[in-house]
Amino acid sequence: MRIGGGLDRWSRIGAGFWGAGRLRLVGWVFCALLLTAADALSAEPMLPRVYRGDVDVSGWWMSEKLDGVRGRWDGKQLRSKNGLLLHPPQEFVRGLPPFALEGELWGGRGSFEAAAGLVRRQEPHEGWLQLRFGVFDVPEAPGSFAQRIALARRWFEQHPSGYAFVIEQTEVADAAHLERELSRILALGGEGLMVRRSDALYETGRSASILKVKRFEDAEAQVIAHLPGAGRNEGRLGALLVCTEEGLEFRIGTGFTDAQRQSPPPLGSTVSYKHAGFFESGLPRFPVYLRIREDAGL
Repeated sequence: MRIGGGLDRWSRIGAGFWGAGRLRLVGWVFCALLLTAADALSAEPMLPRVYRGDVDVSGWWMSEKLDGVRGRWDGKQLRSKNGLLLHPPQEFVRGLPPFALEGELWGGRGSFEAAAGLVRRQEPHEGWLQLRFGVFDVPEAPGSFAQRIALARRWFEQHPSGYAFVIEQTEVADAAHLERELSRILALGGEGLMVRRSDALYETGRSASILKVKRFEDAEAQVIAHLPGAGRNEGRLGALLVCTEEGLEFRIGTGFTDAQRQSPPPLGSTVSYKHAGFFESGLPRFPVYLRIREDAGL
């Protein structure tokens, strides 16, 4: 979400003339605006928490975490996770069922930016045919996750689609099995794993019944100011001042290429960063910039 190009000018003026106190005030106000706008969005889908090794996931089901754009088929139309209408061609959705599905619009490992760019376009186009819809849940079906995903499997066995598939699930034997599978997926260029309780009912918001498994923790925040650099970075970006959905502000000062410091992520954009856990204050430890989330707002 972008709120006016004028804020970019405020950031530059604040960095040059207002000083840190005033700039932080502008950042706080901008953060508050972003959070207010976020409250207006529709109810969240079922979302994962982070696996930190403190939960016994033996007997849970694991699958590759596809780094795509989350989508929801409502039985008639394809929408983003925030409910925005997407515009795939009829060929892409022709084989989808008359009931709701959730999944990832995915173009293969390492293709997130390309996939996000394709689905953002406001008219049907053949670029969609480079993607597939990897189904991971049937949100409106009753019963456990195992029962819901079985419904999707039965549908696609009877109605094969060249553009949709049910993501394979494997039962976790123990923590060592989980770690071996994570290593295998990472070696193939994948992002990580998802683990789910097979007996879990569908629920909205963050759920302890679904966990994201990675070698590092990552998260997202929105850019509220560009902080000027010093030394070799004088005259270009030194750090991003960002705001989390919980309202916490902090700086991200590493992970940027020279080109990104010359042309940093715009104000209002959502960025991904990795970190090494959290301080007692709740702020991330050693945040490192990863990329702009091109699917933010979808």
